[in-house]
Amino acid sequence: MDFNNQVIWITGASSGIGKALVMILAKQNCQLIISSRRIADLEAVKNACPKPENIACLPFDLADYQTMSTIVEKAVSAFGKINILINNGGISQRSLIIETDISVDKKLMEVDYLGTVALSKALLPYFVKQQSGQFVAVTSLMGKFASPYRSGYCGAKHALHGFFDALRLEHEKDGISVTLICPGFVNTDIAKNALTGDGSLQNTQDTATKNGLDVNLFAERMLKAIHKNKFEAYFGKKEVLGVYLKRFFPKFLHWYILRSVVR
Repeated sequence: MDFNNQVIWITGASSGIGKALVMILAKQNCQLIISSRRIADLEAVKNACPKPENIACLPFDLADYQTMSTIVEKAVSAFGKINILINNGGISQRSLIIETDISVDKKLMEVDYLGTVALSKALLPYFVKQQSGQFVAVTSLMGKFASPYRSGYCGAKHALHGFFDALRLEHEKDGISVTLICPGFVNTDIAKNALTGDGSLQNTQDTATKNGLDVNLFAERMLKAIHKNKFEAYFGKKEVLGVYLKRFFPKFLHWYILRSVVR
C-alpha cells in the first residue's frame, strides 16, 4: 500500500475514521488536505502528525453545498493538484420514522448526500482536465440494506451509491475511478453524534458501535481497498452478511433484522 507523491483530500478528518486515515497516511510520502467544520480540531490533528508541513487544513461545512467551487479552488491551490478525494464527512441518525421531523431528513440529505455530491461535482472538472483522479465515498452497509432507527441515513447512503455508480460510468473514459467504502459498525463517536427525531444529538454510545471494528484496523483495510481501486468494499463483522442476504434472500434479511436488537 503506497500512496507515494499523492495529494489526498479527506473530509470529516478531525475525528473517527477520518482522523485514523490521516494518522496512517501522514507516515507516508504524500500530502494531505484535511477538512471538517472546525479549524481548531483540524490543527490539533495536523500537529499530532509526524510531518505537519505536508498537511493543509481546509475547514468548511458540507451543509453549505452552494460554496463548493470556492472550496475546491482553495484545495487545489494548497499543493497544486489533487489525486484522491475521500468523501468521509457525514452524520448519522437514531430515531423512528414516525417520531422524526422532516427537518432531520432534510439535514441528513444536505450533509450526507448533497454536500458530498456538490463537492465531488466541483472537483470533477479538475480530474477531467488532468485525466486522472479517484473519488472515494464512505457510505455504509446501510447504503446496501436498511435498518430501523436510520431511515434518513439509509436514504442518503443509498442515494450516494446511485450517484457514484453513474459518475463511474460517465467518466471512466477520463481516467477517473470511484471506490465505495461500506462500513458496518466501527468503534467511533458516530452514534453519540447521531441526530434524534427532533434534531438534537443522541449523546450516547450504542452497544453495536462500541463492539464494532477498531477504527485503526478499519482505516488500514479501507486504504488497501482504495489502493486496489476496488469498486465497492464491505467491512464489519457479521453485519456484512446483510449485503448478500439482501441480494439473494431479502425476506429472510427482513425477518432477521426485525428480531435483532439494533439501535
